[in-house]
Amino acid sequence: MTRFARRATTIAAALIAAPLGFALVTTTGPQALAAGAPVSAGVVHVAEFVGAHAADDAAAQSYTAKKKKKKKSTAKKVPTTAPTKTPTKAPTTAPTTTPTAPTTSPSAIETEVVTLTNNFRTANGCGAMRIDNRLVAAARKHSSDMVTKNFFDHTGSDGSNFVQREVAAGYTTGASAENIAWGYRTAQDVVNGWINSPGHRANMLNCSSIAVGVGLAYKADGTPYWTQDFGRV
Repeated sequence: MTRFARRATTIAAALIAAPLGFALVTTTGPQALAAGAPVSAGVVHVAEFVGAHAADDAAAQSYTAKKKKKKKSTAKKVPTTAPTKTPTKAPTTAPTTTPTAPTTSPSAIETEVVTLTNNFRTANGCGAMRIDNRLVAAARKHSSDMVTKNFFDHTGSDGSNFVQREVAAGYTTGASAENIAWGYRTAQDVVNGWINSPGHRANMLNCSSIAVGVGLAYKADGTPYWTQDFGRV
């Protein structure tokens, strides 16, 4: 997959898998894009609130014009019911359209991705994977690399592939697959995106993978980048 310009309203994901022997063979083609339904990522639609000043002013002018047409009278009419006005107080804080990173720690979200992945695996006949800190380190490094160097690809900025990154993190044998994604705002969203893509789903349901590590990193505007590394040992 070639590098490309990313927009905040675009969701993307990619995968790569290595069979036994670690030959780099993709499941659906080199750095294939996910087939998940695109949704607007972090875009906040803001509708401006129009106050009641204009309506009140129009009503007052109409009332004044009618009063001038009538003859002056010494008797003063007192309205039986006082008119009510729609509150027009503006919010003290203006809404923002800039997405921000959630307050939940990235490590907690990473663990949630593993839990959701394992739930999906056990429901489909595969055993739950354990979290391996070496795979977590490799996944976090790649997500941070994509954020820092502003790209989205399985090939790192230093030319590394996921097998080399796992080895560099101390996971010297057994690398099996990698899923990546960006723009998905929650753990559930990114897992659903991978599930809905045949290649990513195949990586998740590879029962020979028994270890996993997830890495999450955020861009300055809050856009999340995800890496999920799998291993067989």
